[in-house]
Amino acid sequence: MKTIKILAAITAAALLASSPADACTNLIVGKKASVDGSVMCTYNCDGFGFASPLGFYAPGRHAPGEMISVRGGFGPGGAQPRYVAQADYTYGVVGLMNENQVTIVETTWDGRRELRNPEGYLDYFTLMDLALQRSTNAREAIAVIDQLVQEYGYSSTGENFVIADKDEAWIFEIIGKGQGRKGAVWVALRVPDDAICAYANSSRIRQFPQAKKIDKKLGFYVVEGECMYSADVISFAREMGYFDGKDADFSFREAYGPLDFSAIRYCEARVWSFFRHHTDPAVMDTYLPFLNGQTDVIDHLPLWITPDKPLSVRDLMNDMRDHYEGTALDMTADVSAGPWASPYRNQPVNFESSDGTAMFRERPIGCQQSGMTMVCQMRDWLPDEVGGVTYFNMDDATMVAYVPVYCSINRVPEPFRRENNSMNEFSFDSAFWMNNWVANMVYPRWSAMIGDLREAQAELEDYYAEDQKEVEKRVESLTHLERVNYLTQKTEAYTAKMMDRWDKLAKLLIVKHNDQTMRAMPTAGAQGPGMGRRPTPPAYAPAFIDAVKAQTGNRYVHPDAR
Repeated sequence: MKTIKILAAITAAALLASSPADACTNLIVGKKASVDGSVMCTYNCDGFGFASPLGFYAPGRHAPGEMISVRGGFGPGGAQPRYVAQADYTYGVVGLMNENQVTIVETTWDGRRELRNPEGYLDYFTLMDLALQRSTNAREAIAVIDQLVQEYGYSSTGENFVIADKDEAWIFEIIGKGQGRKGAVWVALRVPDDAICAYANSSRIRQFPQAKKIDKKLGFYVVEGECMYSADVISFAREMGYFDGKDADFSFREAYGPLDFSAIRYCEARVWSFFRHHTDPAVMDTYLPFLNGQTDVIDHLPLWITPDKPLSVRDLMNDMRDHYEGTALDMTADVSAGPWASPYRNQPVNFESSDGTAMFRERPIGCQQSGMTMVCQMRDWLPDEVGGVTYFNMDDATMVAYVPVYCSINRVPEPFRRENNSMNEFSFDSAFWMNNWVANMVYPRWSAMIGDLREAQAELEDYYAEDQKEVEKRVESLTHLERVNYLTQKTEAYTAKMMDRWDKLAKLLIVKHNDQTMRAMPTAGAQGPGMGRRPTPPAYAPAFIDAVKAQTGNRYVHPDAR
C-alpha cells in the first residue's frame, strides 16, 4: 500500500511560496580560482514582503511506494498539492547545501512566457529541494533534475541554477515547453576551475559544446567534463520558430531568453561589477556601451573570466555588498543618493519625471529587499561534516554579518527558525527583525551610520574566520555523531553571538545618532558622563549640496558669500 507524506524539506527558499524570488544574484568561484582550493557560490534571495529562514531536512530511509506532497506552484498558500514518488534514501539538507556538500542556488530570468507550463508539478524551488535530497555530487543533481522534470513536469519560467560540490561548479539554465508539454529544455556548463562566473536574472549561456550522440543511459547529451544538455534543446527551438540556423550556431540565450535593456542594465550590470572587482577595471569598462544598451557596439559580457588573483570567502562576502561603488554606475555619487550619500533607492526601478520622461534607477547586488543571503564554501580536503559551510544571515548582505552554518547540523539555531521569523510581528528572537531594525536606521542616514555597522560586521566576521581554524582541528579526532553535535553547538553559539552584537549595535545607533546628530561615545575606562560634549551634525554629501544650490539659486546662499 502506498503511503503519502508532506514534503518536509522546507528549505529557506521553499518558504517563498507567497512571494517568488525573481531578482537574485549568484557568484561562482572554481577551486583553482579560490585562495584555498574551495569551490564557492553565493545567493542573495531578493523580493519584497518575505523573510527567508534557514531550512532543514533530516536524512532518512523511506518505505517502498511512499509518496510525498509537493506545492503545485507559487501563490497564496501554493496551488493544490501534487504527489511525487519518494526516493529510497534522502540526504540531510541545511539551507541550500546537503550533507555531501552539494549546493544549489538560483536566479530567475523568465524568458519566453509562453513556455511556462502551469500543469507541471515542480516549480524551481521544489526542484532544488528534491535534487539536494537525492544527490551525492553536482553531476548527479543535474541528472536528477532532468529525470524529475521529464516525469512530473516543470511549472516555472526561465531559471538558472548554480549546482556545485566540493570538486566543481556547473551553471544550468532551464525553461519549460509550454502548457500541455511535460518536460523542459536545458543546458549545463562546467565552470572552469580557474574561473569566476556570475548570474543575476538573465540567461547567459549562448553557444556551447555539442556531442554527436545522446547518452542512452542518461537520456541527454554529454560532452564529458564540459557540458550536458537536454535531448531536444535545439530541435524544440526549431519547432517553435526560435531558431533556424546550423546546430553549431545555436545560442540558448537568443532562443529562450533574449535580452532587452532591462535585462542588461538591471541584471548583466551586476555580473559586470563582480568581474570588475577581480580583473583590470579598464578592460571591463570597455563593456559600458553594452550596459547602456548599445548592443550594436557589443552584445554580451564574457560568460566567465580568470580573476587577477584568487578569491577568499571574505572577498565574496564583500562582493555581495556591492552598489557599483567607484564605477560609472556608482549609486552614492549623485544627487539621487540624497544628503547622506546612500546607495539605496525607493521603489520602483522604473518611473517617470514630471514631464513624462521615462527614467530608471540602478539595481545593484546589495539591496534592501533580500530575504536572506548566503556564501557557500565546499572543501574536498576536509570531512564533509565540516567541509561544507554556508555563511548565512537573513536580510540584506550589506547590513548583516555572515554566520557560519555547517552542512551537517541536526537542528536550526532559534533566530533562523521559521516560527521565530513572522513577517507580521517584530521579535527580538528573530534574526530577520534584528537585522532589519538596524538596517532601517542606517538606510536613510548612510554616511553617518554605516561606519558603526561595518565595525560590528568586521568584528564578528573576523572572529568567525579565526575560530574556523580551531573548529577544523577539533573535528579531526571526533566520530561522525560527535562532529554533528559539536558543529551544531558551534553554529548555535555563532548565531547567538551575532544576535547579541546586533542588539548592542541597534542600541548604539539610536543613542549615538539621536535627533540626526552624531555624539562622541565614551572611551573604555573613561570617567564621568562621557557624552557631555555637544553633538555634531554629520556633513551633507557634496553632490546633494551642489544640487540644492543649482535648483534654489541664492535662496540658501549666505549673504556674506553673495
